[in-house]
Amino acid sequence: MNIFFQKLVLYAKLPEMRLFWYFLPLVFVIFAIEIFYLPILALWFSAGFFIVLAAIILVNNLRLARSNLEIKIERNELTSVITTLRDGVIAYDSDFKILIFNQAAEQIFNLKRENVVNVRFAPEQIKESRFKLLSQILFPSLAPSITKRSEAGAYPQVVDISFKEPMMEFRVITNKIIDPAGNLLGFVKIIRDRTREIEVLRSKSEFIGVATHQLRTPLTSINWVLENLTKDSLSDEQKKMAGVGLEASFYMLKVINDLFNVFQIEEGHFGYNFEKLNVIELVEKIVSKTKEVCVGLGLKLILQKPDEPIEINADSQRLSTALLNILDNAVKYNVKNGEIVLIIEKLSDKPYIQFTIKDTGIGISEENIDKLFTKFFRGENAIKTVPTASGLGLYIAQNIIRRHGGKIWVESELNRGSVFYFTLPTDPKLIPPKEIIYGEE
Repeated sequence: MNIFFQKLVLYAKLPEMRLFWYFLPLVFVIFAIEIFYLPILALWFSAGFFIVLAAIILVNNLRLARSNLEIKIERNELTSVITTLRDGVIAYDSDFKILIFNQAAEQIFNLKRENVVNVRFAPEQIKESRFKLLSQILFPSLAPSITKRSEAGAYPQVVDISFKEPMMEFRVITNKIIDPAGNLLGFVKIIRDRTREIEVLRSKSEFIGVATHQLRTPLTSINWVLENLTKDSLSDEQKKMAGVGLEASFYMLKVINDLFNVFQIEEGHFGYNFEKLNVIELVEKIVSKTKEVCVGLGLKLILQKPDEPIEINADSQRLSTALLNILDNAVKYNVKNGEIVLIIEKLSDKPYIQFTIKDTGIGISEENIDKLFTKFFRGENAIKTVPTASGLGLYIAQNIIRRHGGKIWVESELNRGSVFYFTLPTDPKLIPPKEIIYGEE
């Protein structure tokens, strides 16, 4: 009850209650006059009317006061959240008049809130040095380099904006502000400063690139020496030792090549040569090579393909790498006398072909499926089965397939095998125009 009266007193003090307090003295004045001029019955009717009217006004004003108080509280909470966000937030109306400019935006653009709020911006303001960066964010077409991350006309719009002097990287997300009736009130931009993040990633990537490049040459020489030793007139024990060394050296060279491929992928310099090719013929060659390995391990590899040829635009070398990496996993993590089935089919409802690779291997746990295509990830059961592996094969395969305009996913059950799926477009227009640089997804 005390809480009720406290709320009532709070509402009574709000500006929305003024009408009620102005009305109340007026009622008393009119009622006092009526006492002298109206008969008793009419007086009671008048009193009742004014009491009912006062009650209606009181209830409506209390509702209005409560609603406005809640709106003010929500607005203050929202303002507090926006103020403390680490990302810059700019809201503006359809005429590009700035309405909100938070602290993070002040730091990004080196501008004070009071200097931009309620200011109407136009592309011409890029000529003013202090507003140059802000103008390029508000009007991305003025920026030196932009990369679109969302479809044209779809909201939210996501673009990456890059600057060279000084080097700055921003991800800008733009969304509409719409009222309940669906009318456009303005726009809000969220600006994330990714400069340091991109610098760190590039530094790591460059280190890997330099290190792998320097290691490949001596390892190739070691492979050549060990390979020749296995063919030389050595004792059986010496040949065995040279063979072990050669196997280890080959593995090291593969890991280094994978690391170098990852470096090129993440820099957007992996390099693709798209051409028209018969994908069935390409797959048949890959399956023929893989079958030789499968026979030695007691595995069965089955290819199910359409009778008619399928032509797509693709890089045969890169696509072979992706498919071989997936098949290599199906071989390595299979069980004795296991089976691998590769199915190629043309989708009837979409301009894509789909590859399905089923195996009877060790499977993947449910909690690990989402991590499977990340760099260096290997499940516990995979490490126990094959201790030496880089965990880069599926990451490389995923990037190659995405560059071709397709997607890859997996279904699996622990100890019951896995099914990998990936698609490739038959329409060249669905192939991305350029490589995706790491961190730009």
